[in-house]
Amino acid sequence: MSSQAETHRAITTVWKVEQPRLIAGLTRMVRDISLAEELAQDALVSALKSWPDAGVPRNPGAWLMQTAKRRAIDMFRHNKMAATKLNEVGYVLETDRPDGVEALHEAMDDEVGDDLLRLIFTSCHPILPPESRVALTLRLIGGLSTEEIARAFLAAEPTIGQRIVRAKKTIAEAGIPYEVPTGPERAERLASVLGVLYLIFNEGYSATAGEDLMRPQLCSEAIRLGRILAQLTPDEAEVHALVGLMEIQSSRTAARTDSKGQPILLLDQDRSRWDQLLIRRGLAALDRAVQLGGASGPYALQAAIAACHARARMAGDTDWARIAALYAVLAEVTPSPVIELNRAVAISMAEGPAAALALIDTIKDDPALKSYHLLYGVRGDMLSKLGRHTEAMLEFRRAAELTRNERERSYLLGRAEAG
Repeated sequence: MSSQAETHRAITTVWKVEQPRLIAGLTRMVRDISLAEELAQDALVSALKSWPDAGVPRNPGAWLMQTAKRRAIDMFRHNKMAATKLNEVGYVLETDRPDGVEALHEAMDDEVGDDLLRLIFTSCHPILPPESRVALTLRLIGGLSTEEIARAFLAAEPTIGQRIVRAKKTIAEAGIPYEVPTGPERAERLASVLGVLYLIFNEGYSATAGEDLMRPQLCSEAIRLGRILAQLTPDEAEVHALVGLMEIQSSRTAARTDSKGQPILLLDQDRSRWDQLLIRRGLAALDRAVQLGGASGPYALQAAIAACHARARMAGDTDWARIAALYAVLAEVTPSPVIELNRAVAISMAEGPAAALALIDTIKDDPALKSYHLLYGVRGDMLSKLGRHTEAMLEFRRAAELTRNERERSYLLGRAEAG
């Protein structure tokens, strides 16, 4: 591979990591999400022009931020709003010092001191419809494409694109402050924020598209933001429950793929590779949620399910009957065909594949599952266990057609071949 090609690959990698932070930091400076995205893109273009010759800088994130800042100053100086905007941005935008970004953090610090968390709360403002809050935050914080978000929502791509555009326009027109709210307003937005964090985590845990099964940086970012939120709201049971859920699930990362990147099913994983520190932290967070009276919350129930797996030293030790019972309660708290599908998997382990298939067949025609590849994958697995191999092959092939993740597609086609 040529040095220029290596540089372009490095730029792509840096951009995936730095894009959310860059947009969040620029939004705090310019108070305009759309403008922040434009400035971030300009900085990326500059990197693509400069780095192949000059090399990747020692601190690429700071380089991108400084480049975007200079572009912002140029824009404001040639705009009739220059005086107003420069007053808002402050003296650091006028400075080209390498420590400008850090100085701005100190000058504009608040209770949380985290740009990404501010951006999440801004994106989850109640003025926006719930689906727009999630889509916008996944776009800005998770760095997901419109297509990836559409697949996560089981929705049409143009629909998601329109939601994002309208959400940014609404925030700009309403003059929503870029801040973490306090008091009742914070509580009002907390449920949306938790939902967004979990969706970001899930995109990292099981990537909807691409060549990799996982995007670990998204999992890490969701957990990091969740921990900050837990410190901010120490008496909120569901915040601790969500952190516990994400930590326990993330503990399996090293065991979820083989040396070639192919997925390894939960029951086949080498549990000695599970991260015991994350498990301990996750169980402690779940205990905290229970102590706060939140045992029946949706995230606490999911964390309790994850804890059943974490506590089983071997796959055969798993308490599948308890997991199926927890899914039944979860289905009552938050009715969903996806939850029922997960319950069917637990039932297959506790009672056998016939009982699981019976449950799956009651939900398989739900419109929300029409393009959900896991429905066909799970149904194929049940049919295979029942010896109905021709039917199983068709289901696995259907699942492979629907997934955009190359690792999953390869695995599902392998199952189809095996019958």
